[in-house]
Amino acid sequence: MQVENILQSKGRAVHTIAARATIAEAVDILNSRRIGAVVVVTDAGKVAGILSERDIVRHLGSDWAGLAGRKVSDVMTRDVVTMGRRASLDEVMERMTERRIRHLPVVESDELVGIVSIGDVVKRKIEETEQEALALKEYIAS
Repeated sequence: MQVENILQSKGRAVHTIAARATIAEAVDILNSRRIGAVVVVTDAGKVAGILSERDIVRHLGSDWAGLAGRKVSDVMTRDVVTMGRRASLDEVMERMTERRIRHLPVVESDELVGIVSIGDVVKRKIEETEQEALALKEYIAS
């Protein structure tokens, strides 16, 4: 199973925000879309970073009152881990576990083509395991 399979079933919509936007604007997107991260893009649409709930929470302790007015670029993670559409679920799981991240933008030829979350990956892995178990039961029964 590849990332492409996840994108085909869940869609390719990715919620993005400009680096110059405020944290308040980003929080509004996270809340209204019920998502855990938003991809930060340049004016040309290239991935510049990612802003997750964790990034925001990490900065709450140091500047609670001023955080809402700060720029996304001040808080976002700049070292974005990405994967391609052809990456396997195992590769994605390994990368997410290794880097302790829950969202992976999917990039092909420097273009943002989707995003997968840990929830997407776990759901697919469970489906894959259930299918394997069913196939084994059928094999044993025949």
